[in-house]
Amino acid sequence: MKTAREMGLIGCQRCTRVSPAGTELCPRCGGRIASRDPMSVQKVVAWWLLGVACYIPGNLYPMLETKTLVGRQSSTIIGGAVDLARHGAWGVAIIILLASAVIPMAKFVIIMGLVIGVRRGPQTSDRLRQRLYEMVEYIGRWSMIDVFVVAVLSALVQLQTLVNISPGRASIFFALSVIFTMISAQNFDSRLIWDTGHTPNPDLPPDPATGKESSA
Repeated sequence: MKTAREMGLIGCQRCTRVSPAGTELCPRCGGRIASRDPMSVQKVVAWWLLGVACYIPGNLYPMLETKTLVGRQSSTIIGGAVDLARHGAWGVAIIILLASAVIPMAKFVIIMGLVIGVRRGPQTSDRLRQRLYEMVEYIGRWSMIDVFVVAVLSALVQLQTLVNISPGRASIFFALSVIFTMISAQNFDSRLIWDTGHTPNPDLPPDPATGKESSA
């Protein structure tokens, strides 16, 4: 099966109109048309590294700080989920663990797996990689559930000197990690998935010895 690129066609990423290869401006929306983003992989890796760098302190620093008459208590994301489980709120604890640990780690692994597949050749089918990419794009926003819970609690539980709940430093780092990871996924040109094994990948430099695409 031939791809649109092999047939000399190019699609606008803004309005999806298909035009002949070599068209610089979309006839419909006027946006600039490019066959592939040559810096796609570099952008993905840069934002991915920022997301990982912010994710570590987001799990080490306190996410929630509670001040009462008898003292002050701080809890991390994992520690807060463990406390909820001890009090019998297993459902909420599992949701928080999924949103704060499982989903972010899965996104990191999938995004880097997609990058490795583009750079060094796919280890799985193109359809599976496309589905994984769409899944990362869809579930990315749900990782903010911890930040939303902290924001709601901070707004509702303000009883002056009795109880005062405020967000900890981890909330900023965790929110930044989610944002950077979402930007990383959005910068990934999913068309590169289908280029691997079909047509030369413009994101890879040519081999100076053979003139062909380099695999590293």
